[in-house]
Amino acid sequence: MTDLYDRVAARPDVADARHGVADARHRDLRAVQRLLPRGGAFSHQTAAALLGFGVLPSATLHVTVPAGAGVPRRRGITAHQSALTHDDVVEAHGLRCLAPARCAVDLARGQARPDALAVLDAALRAGACTPESLAAEVARHDGLRGVRQARELIPLADPLARCPQETHMRLLLHDGELPAPRLQLAVVDESGAERYRLPLGYEEARVGIEYDPDTPTDRAERPRTRWLADTGWRMRYFTDDDLHRRPAALVQMVRATLLGPGPA
Repeated sequence: MTDLYDRVAARPDVADARHGVADARHRDLRAVQRLLPRGGAFSHQTAAALLGFGVLPSATLHVTVPAGAGVPRRRGITAHQSALTHDDVVEAHGLRCLAPARCAVDLARGQARPDALAVLDAALRAGACTPESLAAEVARHDGLRGVRQARELIPLADPLARCPQETHMRLLLHDGELPAPRLQLAVVDESGAERYRLPLGYEEARVGIEYDPDTPTDRAERPRTRWLADTGWRMRYFTDDDLHRRPAALVQMVRATLLGPGPA
C-alpha cells in the first residue's frame, strides 16, 4: 500500500473543478475509504474539496473516525477522532464525507481566522451551506476548542467573496472597526450600464479595494484602472505582502482614504 499513499500525498487537491473527482484520484480515495472503521469518513480539507468548497490546501488526506475507533496510521493520511452521528456523514462522488455544515464548522474552529472565514465564505458560495445550517451546526459544538471563533465568524461569511485574499482583507477591515464594504459592487457609466465590478467597495465614498499581485506599472496600463480613476473612483490595491506583513498599514490606508476628501 505504500505506493498508494505516495500518490495520495502528492495529490491532496482531490476534487477537479471541471470534472468532479478525477478517476485516478477517485480510485485512491476509495482505497483509503476501505481502511476506515465503521462510521469513518473523509473530513476537513478533503471533505471540503469533495463538497465543492475546498479553498484550503493540505499536504495530506483528512479522515475522521468515531471516538474510540481505530485510527488509520498511514503516510499521507491525517486521522481525527470525534463523536459522529448518522446525520454527520453524507455521500459525495460515491465517497463518505462529513456533512457540509459539520465540515465547515470543524475547519472554522481549527484554522487561522482568515482561513476559517474563507472556508465559510466558500461553503456559502458553493451552495453547500446556508447561514442557518452553519448557525445550527455551531450550536452543537458548544464547549469544543475553537467554537468561539467559529461562532464569531459565521455572521461575517458572505457568498459573494471570490477568493481567500479578498476574505482576508474584509476581515482586516472588520477587525480595524471600519465600515463593512459591499462585495462585488457594480460600477456603472453615465448611461447606467455596468462597466466593472469591484471585489470590495464603498459606493458613496467612491472607494474601491482590490487584491492585486501585479506591479503598479502593470496595473496603471489597464484600461479598467484608467477608467475608474477618470470617473472619480479612488482605488486601493493590495498584495500578499500587505496582507501578511503590513496589515495595520493596509487598514490605515483604507481609513485615511475613506476620511479624506472625495473626488472633485
